[in-house]
Amino acid sequence: MPSAEIDPLSFALRPPPGETNEARQQRLKNEAEAKIRSNRIDELLRAERDALKRKRGTDADVKLLLLGQAHSGKSTLTKQFQLLYAPETLESQRSSWKPVVYLNVLHAVRQILDTLDEDEDSAYMSDKSNGDYRRSQKSELYQRQIYSLRLRLAPLLSVEETLTRSLASAGHGLSSPSQGPLVRPGWASRSNSTSEFTEDIIDDRDPYGPTAMGVNNDAVVAHLFFESAEHVDELWTHPAVRTLVKRRKLRLEDSREFFLGEIGRIASPYYLPTTDDILRCRLQTLGVAEYDFPMNVGRKAVMWRLFDVGGSRGQRHTWVPFFEDANAIIFLAPISAFDQYLEEDYKINRIDDSLQTFTSICANPLLKNVHLVLFLNKIDILRQKLAAGVKVKKYITSFANRPNEYDEVTAYFKAHFMQVHRKNNVDQRRALYTHMTSVVDTKATQSIITNVRDSIFRGYLRDTSLV
Repeated sequence: MPSAEIDPLSFALRPPPGETNEARQQRLKNEAEAKIRSNRIDELLRAERDALKRKRGTDADVKLLLLGQAHSGKSTLTKQFQLLYAPETLESQRSSWKPVVYLNVLHAVRQILDTLDEDEDSAYMSDKSNGDYRRSQKSELYQRQIYSLRLRLAPLLSVEETLTRSLASAGHGLSSPSQGPLVRPGWASRSNSTSEFTEDIIDDRDPYGPTAMGVNNDAVVAHLFFESAEHVDELWTHPAVRTLVKRRKLRLEDSREFFLGEIGRIASPYYLPTTDDILRCRLQTLGVAEYDFPMNVGRKAVMWRLFDVGGSRGQRHTWVPFFEDANAIIFLAPISAFDQYLEEDYKINRIDDSLQTFTSICANPLLKNVHLVLFLNKIDILRQKLAAGVKVKKYITSFANRPNEYDEVTAYFKAHFMQVHRKNNVDQRRALYTHMTSVVDTKATQSIITNVRDSIFRGYLRDTSLV
């Protein structure tokens, strides 16, 4: 116990008994680093508060909301806006996307191996059409080959959790075992790589951590990808995996398929993400991302203010506060998802969810005068599914016996969305502008963005009596 002559605070702050000078120096270093991280987090929180305070902006702001369900393409469209109006910001963030690309590949490999575990019959069994349910010699061979690949890919997969925690830390977000890293908006601009963060969060017992390897973790991960590229490609092209894909037992996100097909380039020691890589990256964010692009409209300086809000069901309540002073909305509906269901509720078809969400937007009285733009998105993937023989009527029964062709399918879905708008636009005060899009296609998307911008600004000028 401290004596009466010793100040209690001084007693609490004095060095632990028996602390060596080396241990003291290390403790002081750790405390200083913790203080730096704490100050950095405080600065980010203050910046977020300031952003919320200026959310309503000024009368000279044009506020555009990007809305739609999760995986509808909002984040990709946001990147296209950056590429068009602020390319220098995307260029400065290029290296930040490298670990995100790596994680996309790791998630794909993990999903393939998990699907092989869950559906061995589809992958390894002989053709059941002749009633033979026994394993053939080829099936046994495939099983041994996959087992060997699993062992060879184990070192690469072992860094998945490390990368997840590293990105979550860099983005001041959360690390979710099921969803991966959840980062806060603006994470990429706060760091050019994850290297500076990894030493703070990786346990020294990690066999691929910086202490064990003697190098920073970023280099270790890159080396593991270089060493494992051949194994990843062998897994992706293996007949058992091709069988799962053909029978639609394995459904990877389109971005994951893209990165698996590019594994040789991604695993290069000199790899730096291309713009196409960045557009296709999947990374979940927490909260609302705001992007400001200054422009001149007529003789007036205007701030083009873009809000990208979360699309999962649990985040849609955050949309409403932005409705009151919105000038325009781009709603993204991925019509390629006719054969998919919500992650939050596997009973709800994603097309149905998009229609229900679009209905709630069209019916909201706060939005009756808002410029409304509909992107029927991911038409490239829709074409691929239809070409592969996937039948729309199997999932959307009202499609009935219409031709299972691109023009017929897109016209059918477009008609349903337009009908929703007509029913909720009885006074005809609001127009709906519809575009068929693939927002990973930069040239086409930027042309559409320019057209959308011009039509929104014409409405803005009219409403503000500047024309």
